[in-house]
Amino acid sequence: MAIAWINLDRGTGMKLLCSKVSKGVNPLVKASGRFVGVFALVLGSIVAGTEVQAFEKAYITTVSASPPPTGAQQLCRQYSWACSSKRSMSLTSQQEMKIIQQVNRRVNATTREVADQLQYKTRERWALPTSRGGDCEDFALLKKRDLIKAGIDPNKLLIATVLDRSRNGHAVLIYRSASGDLVLDNATNRIKPWADTRYLFLRMQDPNQPRRWVGVYGNS
Repeated sequence: MAIAWINLDRGTGMKLLCSKVSKGVNPLVKASGRFVGVFALVLGSIVAGTEVQAFEKAYITTVSASPPPTGAQQLCRQYSWACSSKRSMSLTSQQEMKIIQQVNRRVNATTREVADQLQYKTRERWALPTSRGGDCEDFALLKKRDLIKAGIDPNKLLIATVLDRSRNGHAVLIYRSASGDLVLDNATNRIKPWADTRYLFLRMQDPNQPRRWVGVYGNS
């Protein structure tokens, strides 16, 4: 449109410009078309890259192999289901999420918090809650067991150790959903994406082989 005004100022009129366009594509129009095409490709690449980064951030990134936490070294021997990677019946994402919410709320409501030192006279012991109750990793174990019984794939249920917002040691259960890692926590009934917890993630069960542990060092 700027060229049209220049030609008009020179007295050539709008017809001149239109006749040139009708005989061939104006070089500036060609250049503009190429620019628009390149811009669209670049913009598409940026959007695609952003989507990939967002998807990757939805899941906790593993760094390297790690020894199991203190108190969990005999976990697989004590509870074989806690380290199982066997797939169970197929459920829809909606069905799984409904079960996840129900079990998380029920365990939080019916299990009392009791420290290992008070219950076992030891600083750290991973076990299912007793009639007296249990601490954070015991909550996580109970939720994992009940969810497996309800039909959730064991390889989607990973116990993780973290530092909470006060940077105290804590344990939670990770549900590896189709949209990202969600946290089941005895400190709240709300199930949050791991990145929204503001926890410092240290290690968790290996998603590929839950008998092993991996360092994650993820800061949410």
